[in-house]
Amino acid sequence: MPSLIDIRRRIRAVKSTQQITKAMKMIAASRLRKAHDRIIAARPFSQAMIRVLYSLAGRVNAAAHPLLAARDDRRPDAHVLLLVVTADKGLAGGFNANVIRAAAQFILDRPGQRISLGLIGRKGRDFFRRRPYPVRLERTNLFARLDFRDAREIAAPIIEDFAAGAFDGVYIVYNEFKSMIAQRVVTERLLPVPRLGEELSALVPLAAAPSFNLDRDRDGHIDEGSGIEYLYEPDQQRILEAALPTYVQYTVFHALLESAAAEHAARMSAMDAATNNAIEIVDSLTLYMNKVRQAAITREIIEVVSGAESL
Repeated sequence: MPSLIDIRRRIRAVKSTQQITKAMKMIAASRLRKAHDRIIAARPFSQAMIRVLYSLAGRVNAAAHPLLAARDDRRPDAHVLLLVVTADKGLAGGFNANVIRAAAQFILDRPGQRISLGLIGRKGRDFFRRRPYPVRLERTNLFARLDFRDAREIAAPIIEDFAAGAFDGVYIVYNEFKSMIAQRVVTERLLPVPRLGEELSALVPLAAAPSFNLDRDRDGHIDEGSGIEYLYEPDQQRILEAALPTYVQYTVFHALLESAAAEHAARMSAMDAATNNAIEIVDSLTLYMNKVRQAAITREIIEVVSGAESL
């Protein structure tokens, strides 16, 4: 049976941990608010950008720009780049483990293919560094001061490699922020840029697609052959050269924003659960300490009464 001093020492240790987890929860809640506001502020630009891509990319030839080139990334000898977005820190529940598990499943689902990795975040880098996968790029310490320039630096070598034919497809896996208590692991295609009529799940998921003013037929489907001619100023090629790299850069930036918000939400939930567990442990230890102290007092009383009777 532990002594009262040991129990009191453990109670103090648990209370100290409780103060730390409570403070981390409050910090995560404050940062989550800021990250969520950045996602909301980015929506108007993303809506306008996606609207332009809907109306432009589907009406041009795939050979008009290297980022539109359709390649079969499901064939056995394909070379695919997978961007894995994790956090730089832990103490966020299953946040990092879920992304790493999804990335590992992506690799298992493509046996025989050459899979290169782009590791964003220290946790993913540390995990895959011990695995035999080629790493195309590494970025850490981005989320403390996340900026669009970071996404531009990440996207630049990816765009260059894909345009040169080094990869047949580029995918990104990250945690999408759904709510304060829920995050969803998302795997999206980044390149080639989706075209009108394709599965457009790789576009920024802002639930704003119904508001786009696209040409539709009688059944409500997008009409690719409406016969409408568009005039491009200055010209179609220059618009593609400006819009498509911007789309890739912004999609990466959006994934980073979503991951940052999801990380803060996951950490807030984890620290809240840790704080509640600490409270339960303190209550349990306090009850146990009282029982031990009462047993000691009872034993001393019995010893005094026994000594008195013997006299």
